[in-house]
Amino acid sequence: MPRPFDHWTVLPHGPLASVADNIRTVVGTIHMPLMDLPRRMTVVRTAGRRLIVFSAIALREDEMATLESFGTFAYLIVPSDKHRLDARVWKDRYPTLTVVAPRGAREKVEQVVPVDTTEPRFDDPNVEFTEVGGTREREAALVVRTPTGTTLVLNDVIGNIHDGKGVGGWLLQAAGFAGESAQVPRVVKSMVVDDEKALRAQLLEWAAIESLERILVSHGAPIEGDVRQILRDVAGTLH
Repeated sequence: MPRPFDHWTVLPHGPLASVADNIRTVVGTIHMPLMDLPRRMTVVRTAGRRLIVFSAIALREDEMATLESFGTFAYLIVPSDKHRLDARVWKDRYPTLTVVAPRGAREKVEQVVPVDTTEPRFDDPNVEFTEVGGTREREAALVVRTPTGTTLVLNDVIGNIHDGKGVGGWLLQAAGFAGESAQVPRVVKSMVVDDEKALRAQLLEWAAIESLERILVSHGAPIEGDVRQILRDVAGTLH
């Protein structure tokens, strides 16, 4: 992965998209040896118009202005120690942000930016921060409930890339981030997951949410359709 930025650096990215009244998301690209890796930022607005930024990406000024009109930046979630690239520059730009990281990632995240808490309180019962079971507390997730459905915001624990091509696509498939269906990437299993049974239980717990409408992952397309069954299928690959 590239070194975390010291200055606001805008890499290629697509447009901001609305997936719910209180959720905006954008997909960017990181150029790496032999591949371009897609990465997603998700911004959630709480009941008090406070914004939660999950896996930050530096955007162009017009899009930053759009987000600033969406609400007030309040929380910056660094969902793992692999997603620190833009954390420092976001904190520099918005000093009042409360920086959040999962407990198992805190030490490495703090090499880039001070972490304020591992247990944020959003003052909104419909937005829940959690550490993903079975990941040594190194992966964070958000559960966002709205009157029209629930969105699950994940980081690396599920990959869902379908359009990888060439050598880069082959590498992403070999790592388990790309394939015909959503899956727990092989590299995540080997480097992050320490208890497959606990991760399986976590996925099944989320699959039991009757209102679950979509999953946003850091690397890949949104998971929609029969989302609960997809989670059960992914859980079924764990032992």
